[in-house]
Amino acid sequence: MASHRKSRTPGTRVAGIRTPALATAALTSVALLSQTANASPGEDRPSLEEVEKKVGDLYRQAESATEKYNAAKEKTTKQRKRVDTLLDDVAKRTQKLNDARSELGSYAAAQYRTGAGMPDTATFLLAETPQDIFDQRQVLDRMTGRQKAAVDDYVTQQTETMKKRQEATESLRTLTETQGDLKTAKATVQKKLADARELLSKLTAEEKARLAAIEKRKQEEAARKAAELARQQAEQEQAREEAAQQGGGASEGSGSTGSAETPPADSSYGTKAEKALAFARAQIGKPYVWGATGPGSYDCSGLTQAAWKAAGVSLPRTTYDQVNAGTTVPVSQAQPGDLVFFYDDVTHVGIYIGNGNGMMIHAPKPGTYVREESIYYDGDSAIHSIVRPA
Repeated sequence: MASHRKSRTPGTRVAGIRTPALATAALTSVALLSQTANASPGEDRPSLEEVEKKVGDLYRQAESATEKYNAAKEKTTKQRKRVDTLLDDVAKRTQKLNDARSELGSYAAAQYRTGAGMPDTATFLLAETPQDIFDQRQVLDRMTGRQKAAVDDYVTQQTETMKKRQEATESLRTLTETQGDLKTAKATVQKKLADARELLSKLTAEEKARLAAIEKRKQEEAARKAAELARQQAEQEQAREEAAQQGGGASEGSGSTGSAETPPADSSYGTKAEKALAFARAQIGKPYVWGATGPGSYDCSGLTQAAWKAAGVSLPRTTYDQVNAGTTVPVSQAQPGDLVFFYDDVTHVGIYIGNGNGMMIHAPKPGTYVREESIYYDGDSAIHSIVRPA
């Protein structure tokens, strides 16, 4: 009787051991299952490089929104003060108007008691607008000097009060708009940071380690570039000293000191820069908090503003304004205390340390602390400009 059992494929199993081909297939299946388990159903898991880029973009977008928040907050604060001042002024002028109305009313009552027809003074009290009053000027011809003075005072107070009320109304409208901008910017910052945290939370321990390794390599490359910049600056300084010793000074055409548009910083600037840097160094280790201006935490522009304030120099609040608060110089001519701005939208800033190391002090991003770092921390192309603020 013929057996119906299927014959075993030759080479499939030898002494219970799978062939290399099947073992490889099994391992591949396990790997695929593992990847599927780590990924959400129906989700294409991004590569580590994609996650790194996306997180970096989200942080930069959050920083951009932070600067918009800072600008809106500053504008809101100023506008609120203006509204308060106008409302106080309106209250004072309303009181003066009421006093003028009372005096005018006393004349109207006196005219009524004497049996006069239509009280001339009352005509002005019945007027609803300044134009109504000016249209009744002929009535003044029948008034005494004191009545005319009372009418003039009433007209002046009513006109000024209405003007201030209109200004207050417009200022309140502007305040409402700036508060809306503030709320929008705040929501944007929070959303971008939440998205970044969510992306990072999906990484495995191995992926986080690899991400840290990538960041370390970037820092090493940034440090190398910073050292190269420091070497170039040292050579320029040596060239200037040699030219001075030869009696020729630093010639304009030597290329070592820059053009007349970007002169080297003077001694007074150096003194201020030392104070600014001393303050910045004292903040190292304090957390980055968006919108913060100290003393316990800072964002990037909050730190630079506070540092230069310690040196007696008033800088604007935002990076957008700080970049215009001084003289722009080439990177090769950066000196201690200069502000280093980053990205095309000018959304980050640090304080250059120089002195042979090409480093800066800055408040980098959420989750980090004020620290020293290469000005090339995000690559050459990230540097927007160098500005000497005083």
